[in-house]
Amino acid sequence: MSHRKLSVFMAAVLVTSIVTGIVTADPPRPGTEGNGLTENESASLWSHDADNYISQKEYRQQYGEPRSAVHQVANGTDVTFKRPPEIAATWTRNDFEDLDAGNADTSVHPPHADLEDGVFIEDAHTTIFAVHPSTRGHLESSEAPLYIAPNGTIRGFIDYRVRVPNGNSSENATTEWSLTEHEIEEIRLKNDQEVIAEQDRSHTPTLNYQIEDAWSATLTLEADINVRLKKTTQIGRDNQTDVTVTYQTESRTVSDSIDVEIYDFSASTYYAEYPNGDSGVATFQSRPWQGYTLTEDGDTRVRGVWRFYTARNTNWDTLVRSNRTDSATVGSDAIPVYVHAYPSRIGPRAEPVRNGPELIDTWGIDRPSPVGTIGENINIDIANQSYTTTYGVAVRAENVDREALQVAGIVRGVNASIIEPEGGSQRQLRRSNLSMEVIKQNQSQATIRLELRDNQTGTPIKLDDSRQYPIGGVTRNGHITVANQRVETNASGVATVTIDELGIYTARYHPGPWLSHNPAYVSDTATTRWHPLGTIEGWFALVFEVGWQLLPFFVMFYAGKRLLRMLGPEDIFQRNP
Repeated sequence: MSHRKLSVFMAAVLVTSIVTGIVTADPPRPGTEGNGLTENESASLWSHDADNYISQKEYRQQYGEPRSAVHQVANGTDVTFKRPPEIAATWTRNDFEDLDAGNADTSVHPPHADLEDGVFIEDAHTTIFAVHPSTRGHLESSEAPLYIAPNGTIRGFIDYRVRVPNGNSSENATTEWSLTEHEIEEIRLKNDQEVIAEQDRSHTPTLNYQIEDAWSATLTLEADINVRLKKTTQIGRDNQTDVTVTYQTESRTVSDSIDVEIYDFSASTYYAEYPNGDSGVATFQSRPWQGYTLTEDGDTRVRGVWRFYTARNTNWDTLVRSNRTDSATVGSDAIPVYVHAYPSRIGPRAEPVRNGPELIDTWGIDRPSPVGTIGENINIDIANQSYTTTYGVAVRAENVDREALQVAGIVRGVNASIIEPEGGSQRQLRRSNLSMEVIKQNQSQATIRLELRDNQTGTPIKLDDSRQYPIGGVTRNGHITVANQRVETNASGVATVTIDELGIYTARYHPGPWLSHNPAYVSDTATTRWHPLGTIEGWFALVFEVGWQLLPFFVMFYAGKRLLRMLGPEDIFQRNP
């Protein structure tokens, strides 16, 4: 047994039923496979494994060797990525070489294969092993499409067995059958009905494809299987044997299909210059995308709601070996791994976190949580409630290299083509001027007048807090907050607010995204204070209130003095010796 098969066998957990003979296999232990990955890389592959953590001491006792820090973490949870990793494709490419077909008497197939039988050809199948580069996008509970790169590789597995009829004999005749030829003659990859790649004679074909100008497709891997049998008949009569030789042939076409979305996208990008010299960048794409870099060194970046993990296709955990009389389930020597994208609870992020770009706004559509599409034994920070897709992300940064701007997709190696939006990509970004004053007041409340204007032209700024997404819109988004209230200005740029508590009040203008308007504005603040003593009426009211409260004391004091005068000092001393 090869080292590869031995390690898989050692890592497999076999649960055998007397009736069904089912075998369940765990993925191989990290560091035991020579598949082009380090121990740390291979440890992060297996998000479908059971995260039954064991301590370093227990691990060393069980396997006689230590494990890396990443391997230790992966033993108790699943590893996620900021960008679609290459390790899934690397593992799959190397592991595919360990996939072995049967012989003329034995067919090997995964349990989910669609088997076909003919007269002589039985248990025939073509099964797609993997398509890379690709990413399974977990969008919502009822939608998890497989996005594939427009240029990639599809791998498949083809096998069959030949049923050679039993010979028979009678008193003077004998018939014998023998297999003379059997082969996989031609293999085709179709995009719908168009053949886009071909290969000859292989149980494990690898076909490179290129698909242009398509949003979605159904890829079909198709193979022609041919067999030729020899039938020899001997008839004895009158001490003479007549031998008749005939040949029987059969051809059968088997196929397997997969629905995919061709991930070839473009992005609309908008720019703005802040009054202080900062740069604004906003990018919009109607499909899920990973994020974009702002500088040539790639250190300054922003990413959307999507994060990634890698997981094996559990359909290939076992294989079935069938012959004419029996079938057996065995652990698979080849396990394909895919990249998965999911909406993270962490949400959009800008990097570096502390001194990097400032995340200004994101927009998209609300979707229900896709947690139902994840499957078992997946421990990730997935949004378990509804979330907003980041079809657009806007940031503010000190330095932006427009020539180096790169928008990355959720499929590895696929970057967006940057397109010029209608009306141009540059947005004017001006200062705003917010003022506020108390225009009416009494002892219990006051009315504050807010006015918002263009600081450059003095033009009133009218606000409407409805969100007009994606990019574009007729009304100007935004609002003003003051005294825990949100208000919008009218056509004259004016709004009023009533307050009933004394104090200092600060109003702030929260402009809508600059990418929605041209010109756009930056925020501004204004401050005022209100107190009843700020007016003559307030002072009068205060004196009146204080006098009213002290009136009983004045009455008692006056009555006391009058009593002393009426009685006189002598009367008091005589009554109280």
